[in-house]
Amino acid sequence: MTTVIIIIAVALVVAAAVYFFLVRGGSAGGGRGLRSRFGPEYDRVVARHGGDTKAAEQELGERVKLHGDLEKRPLTEAARADYTARWARTQEQFVESPQQALNEADALLADLSRDRGFPAGESFEDRTAALSVHHAHHVDGYRRVHTARNDGTGTEEMREAFVDARGLFDALLADGPATRDHGNRQLTKERGTS
Repeated sequence: MTTVIIIIAVALVVAAAVYFFLVRGGSAGGGRGLRSRFGPEYDRVVARHGGDTKAAEQELGERVKLHGDLEKRPLTEAARADYTARWARTQEQFVESPQQALNEADALLADLSRDRGFPAGESFEDRTAALSVHHAHHVDGYRRVHTARNDGTGTEEMREAFVDARGLFDALLADGPATRDHGNRQLTKERGTS
């Protein structure tokens, strides 16, 4: 009888631990799940909260609740071609006018994200918060382009921001996962010869 009670008690403890892990730690609301989902964005938010992981995880959990069910609108082939052409023109412009190219890239990413169904509001932070839920590994490039437009960043830093922003452009343009393509290699090549 005592053995049966011990087995039941152990089973209850194991079940409670599994429940706690699944509900509190292993879901999108838990630390490990959020860290995996948000990648570098997780670290950025923790740093912004002064290392307070609980506050950062609460913010990220709220982002998931607000924007996790967002359905991306598909792009027509014409719209996809237009965005691709706009990016190519912006990339070419970078050689002559990096600052103007960053302004164009910032506007282009805002337009593309809006057309794909992300919030179109005036707040850049609201837009990047929604984008981070679906494209956390690429949103930092967009953030860097947006910031570098006006902060006196050097040309090399602007180039790096522009190249990183291409990841978000590709992710928003594609129906599947983002890939980096010849566009970044071309910018690197042009930048190296000027």
